[in-house]
Amino acid sequence: MSTLIINGKVIDPSQNISSKTDILIEGKKIKGLFPRGKGPKADKVIDASNCIVFPGLVDMHTHLREPGFEYKETIKTGTMAAVRGGFTSVCCMPNTNPVNDSISVTEFILRKTAMEGSCSVYPIAAITKGQQGEALTELEALIEAGCIAFSDDGKPVMNSLIMRRALEYSKIFGVPIISHCEDLMLSEGGVMNEGIVSTTLGLKGIPNAAEDVIVARDISLCKLTGGRLHIAHVSTEGAVNQIREAKARGINLTAETCPHYFTLTDESLNGYDANLKVNPPLRTSADVEALKEGIKDGTIDVIATDHAPHHYDEKNCEFDRAAFGISGLETAFSLGMKLVHEKMIDIKQLITMMSVTPSKIMKINKGSITEGADADITVADTEKLYNVDPKKLVSKGKNTAFGGWELKGAVVKTISMGKVHE
Repeated sequence: MSTLIINGKVIDPSQNISSKTDILIEGKKIKGLFPRGKGPKADKVIDASNCIVFPGLVDMHTHLREPGFEYKETIKTGTMAAVRGGFTSVCCMPNTNPVNDSISVTEFILRKTAMEGSCSVYPIAAITKGQQGEALTELEALIEAGCIAFSDDGKPVMNSLIMRRALEYSKIFGVPIISHCEDLMLSEGGVMNEGIVSTTLGLKGIPNAAEDVIVARDISLCKLTGGRLHIAHVSTEGAVNQIREAKARGINLTAETCPHYFTLTDESLNGYDANLKVNPPLRTSADVEALKEGIKDGTIDVIATDHAPHHYDEKNCEFDRAAFGISGLETAFSLGMKLVHEKMIDIKQLITMMSVTPSKIMKINKGSITEGADADITVADTEKLYNVDPKKLVSKGKNTAFGGWELKGAVVKTISMGKVHE
């Protein structure tokens, strides 16, 4: 089966391509690139007029919930949501039940993906057994089973010696350690950002320092070990400043943030909408501006989703009792496009942050449109307007923070390993 994509503007930052190019796909691979109108005949033609065509998006921070929490999300529904949002590869976090700290769970995820997945799935294993922070997992065995990174995401590794050892192993094996930076003593009982808004609403806050303290610790450990540190879901001005300074000193680390952190502030919580309850919490306008500046100047390497789907009942309750997390796969690209429309970054940088760079950090062979590469391609109309309707989300998790928003810039087709999803 062959497919020819015609009339689109191909943007591939990995090769510095930005041109009117046709793409031929045969089976699961890219067969060739041709000047517009010069491509050969194919079984199927996709007309990408008025659209941009770019390497499939890669989310290095997704919660697929399976095994154990299938009432929230499954590999099938999560990957369906991914391709709806333009993602052709997702890296799934290990906080499942059982935790992905063993070869058997890793193999289960890969087997279910092969049977039911709409896109590629790369397992991330836990740093510590059971995510308890007490003993390292069998890192080498898990890598051999198919894991590409390690994280206790959802929980920080509070024991500094264990984190040091994990980073030492990351240098040996060449895989990233993804750190959830949160001092549990400082954040205990908190449900939103600590500040004027939390005081006004009568909700216990989580101070910026809860993130900043662990960021500082992990940067120090990264310098000590020479390991591969990746800081997840950066939300504070202090964290951005520390990461920028560490990079200037040549420390080997990367960092991500998520669309909700550069789009929303804690003032959005004035209506006690639990769909906006997330950890780390939405911060202040000063933090948002710092994040945008960090994205612009390259301090922040990646825009990830931290897709955290929940059952309706887990959000439809008192704010204090509601689960943390936002469903993000289906809106992430459009929210990233807000930065482009605001001229904070250009479309090339957005694609780099959402496809090319995460592929490099995770060392997966994605993020490029070249002959012989996997046919992972996203087609988007950057001017298309649409309204976010939570009920129409493909994900089981309808807990979007952006219900009712009008967004500009939409994915219209996703091609994952040669299969077209619309």
